[in-house]
Amino acid sequence: MKRKIIFLSLTLFLLNTLIVKADEPLRLSVSAPSTVVLDKPFQLVYTVNGPGKDLRVPEFNNFDVLAGPFESHSSSYQMVNGRTTSSVSVSYTYTLQAQKTGTFTISSASITVDNKKITSSGVAIKVLPADAAVPKSQGNRSGNSNSGAQASISNDNIFMRTIVSKTNVFEQEAILVTYKLYTLVDVVGCNPKKGIDFNGFMKQDVELPQTKQLSLENFNGRNYSTAELYKVILYPQHSGVLQIDKWNFEAVVRVQNRQAVRSIFDDFFDSYTNVSKNIVAPAVKIQVNALPSGKPATFTGTVGHFTMNSSITTQKVKANDAVTLKIDIAGGGNMKLIKNPTIKFPDGFEIYDPKVVNNFKTNASGVSGNKTIEYLFIPRHSGDFEIPSAEFTYFDIQDKSYKTLRTPVYKIQVLKGEGGESTTVSGNYVDKEDVKQLSKDIRYIQTDKIVLTKEEEPVFGTFMAWMLYLVPLLISMILFAFFRKKAKENSDISLLKNRKANKIAQKRLKLAQKYLKEGNKDKFYEEVLKASWTYLSDKLSIPVSSLTKERVESELTGHKVEMKVIDQFNEILNTCEFARYAPNSGQQEMGNLYDDTIQAISNLEEYYKK
Repeated sequence: MKRKIIFLSLTLFLLNTLIVKADEPLRLSVSAPSTVVLDKPFQLVYTVNGPGKDLRVPEFNNFDVLAGPFESHSSSYQMVNGRTTSSVSVSYTYTLQAQKTGTFTISSASITVDNKKITSSGVAIKVLPADAAVPKSQGNRSGNSNSGAQASISNDNIFMRTIVSKTNVFEQEAILVTYKLYTLVDVVGCNPKKGIDFNGFMKQDVELPQTKQLSLENFNGRNYSTAELYKVILYPQHSGVLQIDKWNFEAVVRVQNRQAVRSIFDDFFDSYTNVSKNIVAPAVKIQVNALPSGKPATFTGTVGHFTMNSSITTQKVKANDAVTLKIDIAGGGNMKLIKNPTIKFPDGFEIYDPKVVNNFKTNASGVSGNKTIEYLFIPRHSGDFEIPSAEFTYFDIQDKSYKTLRTPVYKIQVLKGEGGESTTVSGNYVDKEDVKQLSKDIRYIQTDKIVLTKEEEPVFGTFMAWMLYLVPLLISMILFAFFRKKAKENSDISLLKNRKANKIAQKRLKLAQKYLKEGNKDKFYEEVLKASWTYLSDKLSIPVSSLTKERVESELTGHKVEMKVIDQFNEILNTCEFARYAPNSGQQEMGNLYDDTIQAISNLEEYYKK
């Protein structure tokens, strides 16, 4: 009997696993850099989530195949709430090199999985020209101290640009401003020293991804790694020449410490220092033109391009029944300045405050969306009425002229409500108001069938009343003590960083795991190195710019951490620094380093828990 139960359980487990796996759609994905440099190799990777065969790739026109395809396999299993999921991934990696500059598209590839042919999407790759020759004086020089290292980072190697979409605009016309970092050095982080006041402008921030992705861009003959640090939409509030002030940023750059060569191993195990570099985003002047004369009386300052539609729930209604008139204004521009259109309702209507719903979104092209205004009114008297047209005026930025949008005139027929009316009121309510007799609303007081009941005793003073006072008071005191303790803990920045160090490191290592699966060696080692330095910085409450291997070893020794754990971190840092310049590191070595990093962080966490 026991053997039957075990056999049945195993069968159900395997069936469950197969069902979950069968639900996963087959797909062939392709990944490659969106931008590459002429004469520099890069990797094109095709990945299929199943055991495939007969991979057919297109002709790599305009590209030379230096190596490949190299095939790699990976699989994973996960059990959640008794359900087991499995995934299989097979990657085919090609090493390519562009033949000329331009933007080229590599067509889709195909592969056969379980007798089914699946195809990938195409991929577009932009090829930048090779770096122009620059004088050696502009190159990256090395120093033996932090001050020397900082001086060696020239403004040609790292700088900021203030990129504006337009420099000649009208009042309230949208301007996209992008603060972009250009670098030839290894930047650990870059943040503004303080905020900036856009005097004379109304601003709307553009949301950027939390993880800054570097991309290549050829600027002044050199290929820089670039990242957009901040984007904002500005609306000039008055005419004239307005200036967007300069903005100071502080970049943390990782530089190599050069020392006198004592042996052949010195070049392999050089140490690095994080150096602060002040960079300035330059100021920009904007010519703002005044809006043309002859503004309509209904113009309230809205600039852009819009449409307006309206609808009404009914045009035939009984007295005392509600009716809704909806107006929808859609388009793009400074939509926050759109005011509710004014509607002159007949005097016999009871009007409520309008319900306004703003559905705006901000992107690189500006603010767009729609604004919906719902007017609720109740006719109190029967008759024929007319709701006049509502107007909305704006300055059309495309036609450079004022435009007025109007809703249609709605005619409302109001019938007598239930209970009737003593007097029917109709006519024109613009210049006069007729005397109205409302429906009879006074009723006689009923005096028969009156039942007397005993007056209830007051609850105050009873046990239940005291509990209703004491229990909330006790809960409030407990919550007060709890939140006060939390606030005290959160005020200690060093302690907070120490506690969150492991979580932050785990997030970075997840990104490193992604690059490990893709076989992207440079990105993998870069993320492992950043995760290790950031973790040690938060754990030891030392800024990243002040961390060195020697100081890490000294601090950990002071915390009575075993030398074995310290050596683990030194080995990880040295391996990452060496592997970035070693062409022969393979998938197995990368996987071992990933496991060693997780183990080292876990070991150090155990020491801090003691």
